[in-house]
Amino acid sequence: MKQQMDKTTEIFRDAPIPKAVFYNIVPSVISMIMVLVYNLADTFFIGQTKDAYMVAAVSLATPAFLIFMAIGILFGVGGTSLISRMLGEGKNERAKNASAFCFWTGIAVGIIGMLFIWVAIEPLCKVVGSSADTVEYVKQYLLIISVGVPFLIVGNSFSNIIRAEGKANKAMMGMILGNITNIILDPIMILGFGWNVAGAAVATVIGNIVAAAFYIFHFVSGKSMLSIHPKHYMAAGGIAAGVLAIGVPASLNNILMSVSNIVVNNLMAHHGDMAVAGLGVAMKVNMIVVMLLIGVGTGIQPLLGYCFGARNRKRFVGVLKFSLCLAVVLSAVMTVICYAGAGPMVNAFLEDADAYGYGMQFARILIISGPVLGILFVLVNTIQAMGAALPSLVLSVSRQGLVYLPVLTVFNQVFDTPKMLVMAQPVTDYMAVVLAAVLCAVAFHRHFDKK
Repeated sequence: MKQQMDKTTEIFRDAPIPKAVFYNIVPSVISMIMVLVYNLADTFFIGQTKDAYMVAAVSLATPAFLIFMAIGILFGVGGTSLISRMLGEGKNERAKNASAFCFWTGIAVGIIGMLFIWVAIEPLCKVVGSSADTVEYVKQYLLIISVGVPFLIVGNSFSNIIRAEGKANKAMMGMILGNITNIILDPIMILGFGWNVAGAAVATVIGNIVAAAFYIFHFVSGKSMLSIHPKHYMAAGGIAAGVLAIGVPASLNNILMSVSNIVVNNLMAHHGDMAVAGLGVAMKVNMIVVMLLIGVGTGIQPLLGYCFGARNRKRFVGVLKFSLCLAVVLSAVMTVICYAGAGPMVNAFLEDADAYGYGMQFARILIISGPVLGILFVLVNTIQAMGAALPSLVLSVSRQGLVYLPVLTVFNQVFDTPKMLVMAQPVTDYMAVVLAAVLCAVAFHRHFDKK
């Protein structure tokens, strides 16, 4: 245990800032790349069926799936923020209470979520915008995916929480194992067995089980300074409130993202299923930039949280400045790559001429956000690292809700074209960066100075 504490201290407190940042973000970025590859693999192998309706169905089902990922983010981001601050303050036993709370509460919520999908599958398919041509595929996918919801929540939670104890590489390995399992099984089950959409769902469930099992083994092996043992479970004394204060805004952002995806898919459906398929693939292409930069933001959060808990203002500011510079450079490079390579990437998923035309156009519109996304994700995670609940909540409900949905509605009413429906996202992202900068500055002076 002492060795684990010394390792955490060495990286979070004593290592040079560039080394500490790269030690934390490299595994995080690799994890996000693996998530990206797994997402692209699902769409790619479904695309090999030459059925654009199946591609559209997976795109329609994704927002419902993301809602449960958001629950994992609730416990993952909220738990990481609280635990990293506790470790910085030297409250190691309380950190164990927090990790056990996240584990068992997450499983309970996952079981409830699984049962909800079974009971409400028919209305759920209608809500996500299924058409007569896609509804059976959507139903298949969601019913199978529901079985893995508890494992999905555990995997998403602890791929974050383990980083709070300085185990960034361990967190990365769980994500890699789960996603590689999924990627290997995709062609076997989708094409080899001919299970199509159902095959993609089964592969996803098995991948989530593998990732969750890896993290559980990490704890039961006694190699962690945290715990998932029931005896350490505690919700009182600020544990539940501390996790939820940051976790709810973080997950709310993802839930609103799912809601906004459902809304834009429903609006896009008026322009045909091929437009929906093109949008789904364009979002996948844009994820190349998004996931990489999310990796940078989430990678530095436990480091910033530790500095905040330890009241090390100078190191906190140094980490933030270095991370922002790195994010700007990566944003610029990835924007150029994705804009130039949009054609081949879209073509890898769609052969239908109409769907490809939509996908190509939409991908290049979405990448307009690229240059500022890195700044946005670093600032979002900085706010979360400080435990600044209100600014985190304001930013979460604004980007995908209070800002995006009105912009989307106005663009739909004024222009009523597929192109302008997609343009609503880049416009919102630039507005969100300005809001994040203001909220981060306010949170820093209000919350850090209190320490």
